[in-house]
Amino acid sequence: MLRYLFLLFALSGQVLSAQNALIPQPKSLKINNGTLPFSKQWTIVVDQKSKEAVYLKDFLNEKFKWKTNVAKQAITGIPAIYLKLNKNIPENAYKLTIAKTISIEARNEKGVFFGIQTLIQLLNENDDKGKLPFLTIDDQAGDFSWRGMHLDCSRHFFSADFVKKYIDFIAMYKMNSFHWHLTDDQGWRIEIKKYPKLTSVGAWRSGSMIGAYSNQEFDNKKYGGYYTQKEIKEIVQYAKDRHITIVPEIEMPGHAVAAIASYPELGCSGKQIDVEKKWGVFEDVFCPKDETFTFLENVLTEVMDLFPSKIIHIGGDECPKESWKKCAHCQDLIKKYNLKDEHGLQSYFIQRIEKFLNSKGRNIIGWDEILEGGLAPNAAVMSWRGFEGGIEAAKQHHPVVMTPGDYCYFDHYQGNPINEPFAFGGNTTVEKVYSFNPIPKELTIEEKPYILGAQANLWTEYILDSKHVEYMVFPRIAALSEVLWGKKSSYDEFQKRLFNHFSLLDRLGINYSKAIYEVVGKSQLPNGKNAVTYSLKGFDGANGIYYTLDGTLPSVHSTPYTGTFTLDKSATVQAIYFEQGKEKSKVFTQDIFVSKATGKKVNLEFQPKEKYSGMGAQTLTDGIVGDPAKFGTDWLGFSGDNLVATVDLGQIMTIAQVKINFIKSNENWIHLPQKVSVWVSKDGTNFNLVQEVNQSYVAKQLGKLNLQIKPQEARYVKVMAENTTKIPSGFAGAGYPAWLFVDEIQVD
Repeated sequence: MLRYLFLLFALSGQVLSAQNALIPQPKSLKINNGTLPFSKQWTIVVDQKSKEAVYLKDFLNEKFKWKTNVAKQAITGIPAIYLKLNKNIPENAYKLTIAKTISIEARNEKGVFFGIQTLIQLLNENDDKGKLPFLTIDDQAGDFSWRGMHLDCSRHFFSADFVKKYIDFIAMYKMNSFHWHLTDDQGWRIEIKKYPKLTSVGAWRSGSMIGAYSNQEFDNKKYGGYYTQKEIKEIVQYAKDRHITIVPEIEMPGHAVAAIASYPELGCSGKQIDVEKKWGVFEDVFCPKDETFTFLENVLTEVMDLFPSKIIHIGGDECPKESWKKCAHCQDLIKKYNLKDEHGLQSYFIQRIEKFLNSKGRNIIGWDEILEGGLAPNAAVMSWRGFEGGIEAAKQHHPVVMTPGDYCYFDHYQGNPINEPFAFGGNTTVEKVYSFNPIPKELTIEEKPYILGAQANLWTEYILDSKHVEYMVFPRIAALSEVLWGKKSSYDEFQKRLFNHFSLLDRLGINYSKAIYEVVGKSQLPNGKNAVTYSLKGFDGANGIYYTLDGTLPSVHSTPYTGTFTLDKSATVQAIYFEQGKEKSKVFTQDIFVSKATGKKVNLEFQPKEKYSGMGAQTLTDGIVGDPAKFGTDWLGFSGDNLVATVDLGQIMTIAQVKINFIKSNENWIHLPQKVSVWVSKDGTNFNLVQEVNQSYVAKQLGKLNLQIKPQEARYVKVMAENTTKIPSGFAGAGYPAWLFVDEIQVD
C-alpha cells in the first residue's frame, strides 16, 4: 500500500496534519529541521522515582526488544528520553519534543503518561528508518472527562491477566475509564467475603448457549470463574498506574439471577433457582425488602473498599416488573409510599441505594432506564438506548455518559457478517464509530456540559475468548479514542492513518479486524425509476475495485468499478478490492432484487425511529432485502408503532404477488407483527383488502412473507403490519413497546 506511506516534511515550522499514524490525532504537531538517529539502546532520564519511566522502560524492552534503562542523567553516546514535570503546562496536556534528545513535559505524571503513548507510536512508525524527525507536539485532552471502554465478564469470564491487558488497550489511546461489568444473570464474578455463596454458587452455571439465541442450543458444560479480592486490588492498582479509573458495575434490581440463585431469599418468591445459562432478560429480580437492601449495602461496602472510584454503577436496566406485580410485599410498598406503579417502585429502589452510597461519599450511575419513575437526586445516566435518555437527563441537569448502541456497541458486527465471527447483530463499522458525536444537537449551551463523555460497550454473550475480544475492540477503539480526545479529521484521512497504525497492533500481537479493507456497497436513493442505482467503495475509494453481476468471482479481468451503475433487473453484485493485481479484500456479495415496486415512491403513515431509519421510506424499495444479522442498516425499525406503507407503482398494472420481510429477535425486543394485510387501489383513495395473515402464519414463514393474491390491476399497494403494542410477560423487555423491523416490499 505504498500510496499510504506518507513522507514527513523537513521544512522548519511545517505543520504536520495527516502525514503520520498518530491516534488520537494531537492538537498541534510541527516538523522542524533535522533528524535524530537512534539505536536499540536508550536511557530514560528522570529526576526522581517515576512509575511512568519504569512503564516506558519495560514497554520498550518487551515490545521493541531494545535495551533501555532508567537513570538520573544521560549517558554519552546513548539517545536520551527526558521525562519532566512542568507546572506551566495545562492539566491533561503534554509537550513532546524531538531534537538532539527526546523530552516529554507535563504538569503531572498523567500528562507524562499521555506523552509516552504518543512517543511509542512515533518510535514504532519510524523504527525501520533508524531515525526520528525533529518535531514538536503540543497536545491536550478535549472537554470530555469520561473517555472509556466497558467489558462484560459475566456472560463470559476473562482472566485477571487479560483484564490487565484490556486496561493497556484503554491506556494506549489516552482513555481514562474502564467500566467493569461484574455481575449478571449468568454469573457473579467478584468475591464478597460476607456472602461466599455468591462465588461458590453464583459464579458457575451448568452450561452456555451455543450459536444464535434463536437456536436455543446449549453445551451443558459447567462454566464460570470469579476474581478474588486480591486480584481485584492488583487490577485496580494496575489501572491507577496507567491513570485509569475502574468503575465497577453491580447489577440491580434486575439481572440478579446469579445472586438470587446463591441466596433465594433475595427474590420475591424465595424459591431456589439456577444461575442462568440462557442469554436475555429474566423475571427473577431483587425483591425490595429490608433483607435485600441489607445484602446490597453489605456487598457495596466491600465493593467500595476495593474500588476507589467516586462513581459506582448499579445497572438499573431491563428490570421486568412481573414478579413485583405478583408480590404482596411489593404491592404494599407501592401503596405505603404512594408510588404510581412498579416503575415508581424501581425509582424507590434506586433512590434508596443512592442514598446509601451518597452517605459513603460515592455517587451512582445507571443505564438510562433509571429515568423511569423518577431519577434519583444525584444520579448520573449512561444512555445506551439511543440519545434520548442522555438528552432527558442532561435537561434535568444530571451528568451523562453517552453510549448509544448504534455507535458504541462493539458486540455488533463491524464488517459483512458473512466474513465475520458470529456476533450479537447490528452493524457498527469503524466509519460509524468515527462519525459519532456524543453531544446531541438538542441540548442548549447550558446543558451540553452535562455530557461527561462516552464509552464503548463490549457485551460478551457471543465472545468466548480474549482473542475474540481483541477482534471486536480493534480497530474501533482507535476511532472512538479520536472522537473523545477532541480533534477529528475526515474519515478518509483517519482511515489512512489507521492503516499505518496497524504496524503497532502487529508489533503488540493484537488480533484486530481488517474489515475496513472490505468493499461495501450501497443502493442510492431511488428516483422513481423501476431500477436500482448502486455504488461501491473500497479502502481506497473507487480505486482497485473489480465487480461482476452474474454471480461469478471477480478478477482483475472483470469490470473495473468507475462509478455508480444502474440495474433494471435482478442481479448478484460481487466485488473485490485489488492492489497491484493481488486481492486485498474478501469478496463482497449483494443480491439485488428488481420488482415492480423497486425504486418507486413510498409513503409511510408512521415514521421509523431515527436510528433505524435507513434511507427513510425508500429503504422499502431500494432493491436490497435486509439481512436479519444487520438490523441496524437495511431495515426500518418502529417502536410501538405500526407499519402502514403505500407504494405508488407509477401507473396501473397487473399484480399477483407481494413480498415483505420481518425480523424475529425477541431477545432484542423485536417481535413479529400481530397481523399483516395487503390493500390495493387504482386511485390512491379507495383501497380494497386482498390478503391478510396473522402472527402465527408470519412465524411459520420465518418472517419472510410471500403473499399470493388474485391477479388484478392496481397502481397503489398498501402494506399494513400491526405491531405488538407491549412486550408480553416472559420476554425480554416485558411491558415496554415492542420493536417491529421490516424491509423490502416487492410487488410482481
